[in-house]
Amino acid sequence: MITAAENSMVIWRLTDGKPGHESQSEGLVNALKRKMDCQSIDIRVSNRIQPLFDLLSSTWPAGKSLPRPDFIVGAGHRTHLNMLAAQRTYGGKTIVLMQPSLPVSFFDLCLIPEHDNYQGDGDVIETRGVLNPITVQGEHHRKKGLFLIGGPSKHYHWDEALVVSQILQVCKQNPAIQYTLSTSPRTPHDFAADIAGIKISNLTIIPYEETGKGWVKSELANAYTAWITEDSVSMVYEALTAQTAVGVLNMNVKKDNRVARGLSKLIGEGYAVRFDSLGHYKKQLHPVLGFMESDRCADGVIRRILETHSSRQPQALTV
Repeated sequence: MITAAENSMVIWRLTDGKPGHESQSEGLVNALKRKMDCQSIDIRVSNRIQPLFDLLSSTWPAGKSLPRPDFIVGAGHRTHLNMLAAQRTYGGKTIVLMQPSLPVSFFDLCLIPEHDNYQGDGDVIETRGVLNPITVQGEHHRKKGLFLIGGPSKHYHWDEALVVSQILQVCKQNPAIQYTLSTSPRTPHDFAADIAGIKISNLTIIPYEETGKGWVKSELANAYTAWITEDSVSMVYEALTAQTAVGVLNMNVKKDNRVARGLSKLIGEGYAVRFDSLGHYKKQLHPVLGFMESDRCADGVIRRILETHSSRQPQALTV
């Protein structure tokens, strides 16, 4: 049995095994840990049907031997019914990191990206993009840059010639910067080999398959600039959080959509800059300080706890 330290808040983090969802909830939980005395327990969930019966019967076996939760945090549709079943059985406040498949009012708090343009009821914090566990660190060397390449997606067409052309121009326009390029699971298999065959003197290629856990985080900490294909929106927010200057490599939008609109808003507000062949981006490509959505949302969560005047108040960390 896991026991909780006296006066320590308890967070149950429900996970569905999807890296993107787990990154979001990890970002929030880590931020809460930085701000108050709490411990987190990760609980993997998978079944879509069983939690409905658990909810109706006020049972949730996965929490039986665990300390009672103060928060139940989850991202991903598979976590939603499990969160409600766990809450009905053991108490705690539910915090969803997305627009849920169930009514928002079913949960105590929902963190929903502003590009979703949610207009309904319920307690909601709008987020700029999705949360992540990145923190500001590293020296961000001015002569180091990154290219982070995505691939075909629901919202964008993949055009290898367009992407390669922009990479070549950035490298040529900034000869004093040594760039490292990496791909992603969505990048077409031949892309890394194709661009390696061009022999660009200030470009090193490390395919996704050759990177380890934490590689992107480490590289963002060392690089001053990161050029990211615009389909990789979550990576854009990670780079902003790391206080790396963000450049966007243009891709063709399939149709007007909320993701593209959100990125355009981000660029319009000066958080990132689009590539242009004339190099005008150089005047605007700089790090943006203070983009810490996980910490901002953690502050919002804590304020809401205090506003409820519950018997268990979060104990602030002292330094």
